[in-house]
Amino acid sequence: MGLDDDIAILAAAPVFGFLDRDALRLLSFAAERRELRAGDRLFGRGEPADGGFVVMSGTIRLEPKGSEPVRASRSALIGHLALFVRGERPCDAVAEGPCELVRITPTLMRRVLEEFPSAAQAIHDAMALDLVTFTDDLDRVRAKFGDA
Repeated sequence: MGLDDDIAILAAAPVFGFLDRDALRLLSFAAERRELRAGDRLFGRGEPADGGFVVMSGTIRLEPKGSEPVRASRSALIGHLALFVRGERPCDAVAEGPCELVRITPTLMRRVLEEFPSAAQAIHDAMALDLVTFTDDLDRVRAKFGDA
């Protein structure tokens, strides 16, 4: 894949759509690349979450405990919160076939946001809106259980 392809894939991923071409170029150059074969494990449940992954090609199967598997393919962002804070992986992630991913650490993400403050503000605003929507949804669920 060329740089233009990488930038297009990153731009289509959640969060990174707020970044301009120069910020995406920095991510593309500075991110760690990983290639997996079918059956290779990207990470396991409970392991340290030290960054997020963007699927550049292929499909990763995410296996949450007690839920049906979810498939992440091109431009999917795996580990959204791990872009900003370290934590634990909530599920297992396994390649369903050949895959290429880029890993973006919190350190790299912080560097991009410091160098591109307008992108930082846009991401902040989007995440704040997501949080408001989430709390509104929780209030609706609470109201339904309160009426039961």
